[in-house]
Amino acid sequence: MSKPSSFSLRGRKALVAIKDERDASIVRRQFDRLGIDTLPWEPGGAIDGGADVALIDDEFLPLTAPSQRVVLGRCPVIALLGTETPSRLKLVLELDPASFLVKPLRSAGIYAALVMAFERNERTSELKQQVAKLEQRLRSRRVVLAAVLQIMHSHAIAEPAAFALIRRAAMEQRKTIEELSAEVTARGYLPRAG
Repeated sequence: MSKPSSFSLRGRKALVAIKDERDASIVRRQFDRLGIDTLPWEPGGAIDGGADVALIDDEFLPLTAPSQRVVLGRCPVIALLGTETPSRLKLVLELDPASFLVKPLRSAGIYAALVMAFERNERTSELKQQVAKLEQRLRSRRVVLAAVLQIMHSHAIAEPAAFALIRRAAMEQRKTIEELSAEVTARGYLPRAG
């Protein structure tokens, strides 16, 4: 199943927490044009976890309930800025917004803010996956090193020969070097193909 494009917004759901009715009506009207369903939310109330994006007015900050932060952490957040004071910006930054809009709102800029938010969210997700893979590889390097050292000591061979032995055994057994290394460290010897 392919991911929806950041430019295609029809059928998406937006959690909207806007204090000023004029700004809220502009957002609703623009969302209707773009085919986005609006999920209204009042701070203090429960947050619908099915939102694809959240527009949060800076006047509702700080969010005090940890459950609200958890739900908002699952989707990109667009912050609506009314003032640019350092204290207000600090509260906004706690939301880790993917984009922002400046109040009073106009219909121009809402689409761009949405696209930027979805695209930033997608890129951040990809980067987190890459970091997780690299961290896993780093952890597995320790296992490979331990296995190489164990083979070096048990077979009285140099490091390149020990690694070559592990690599050859892994290929013969159709396992990754990391999997075979974990077996070597667990068993204390190089398992035979079987």
